[in-house]
Amino acid sequence: MEIKKIIELLESLIKNPTEGLPEDIFLFVSRITPMVNVDLLIKNEQNHTLLTWRDDGYYPPSWHIPGGIVRYKEKLSDRINAVAASELGAKIKFKKEPLAINEVIIPSRRVRGHFICLLYECTLISSLDKNLKYEKGIPEPGQWAWHNGCPNNIIPVHEMYRKFI
Repeated sequence: MEIKKIIELLESLIKNPTEGLPEDIFLFVSRITPMVNVDLLIKNEQNHTLLTWRDDGYYPPSWHIPGGIVRYKEKLSDRINAVAASELGAKIKFKKEPLAINEVIIPSRRVRGHFICLLYECTLISSLDKNLKYEKGIPEPGQWAWHNGCPNNIIPVHEMYRKFI
């Protein structure tokens, strides 16, 4: 089969890339090109950092800074707001310039192994979803909690943010 035909077949399986890709196609794309993602650094009045619990099979279950991968033709500002809404059930405002830009290459990983990460300083302008608040015991995926300092069980790739947490 010609490459042109294969590409046409792949494109026929994608309804609207601005809304994301089918999982298998996304994973394929992540094997051939870097992903751009935004991460949201949110502090409270006590200078604690808001982290969410992640357990998705890519890292050991651990805390991370909320973030998301930018979709095709999506503005960074739209992705930042979408992450706040989907992961925190909240609205935020943020500084236009990223606080940090990092390139992450994970040599041992073929899928989702190369990222350009933009860290944005954000401020909550609405309440967090209280149903997602971590209270005690083992956190559930997606739960949030304020942290006074960087926890030991942060996802390895977010060690790059330790000085901000």
